[in-house]
Amino acid sequence: MTESTARSALETELKRLEKRLEELVVTVSHLKEENRALKARHETLTAERSALLQKNEQVRARVEAMIGRLKSMEHGA
Repeated sequence: MTESTARSALETELKRLEKRLEELVVTVSHLKEENRALKARHETLTAERSALLQKNEQVRARVEAMIGRLKSMEHGA
């Protein structure tokens, strides 16, 4: 292999590596953005779940209170 052929092969390999590195940088950027979006979605869903659990507990308490009132009306009648 002559010096110019070796240099050309080295330059080709460096260009290939540079292209691959650029692709990896783009991939990392996309993954960071996706991760940020997923974290935000997770926070939103966690807050929604908490609100739904609270509403569910309120409804359960109201239903239990209604059942209690109906039972007391039944015994009073």
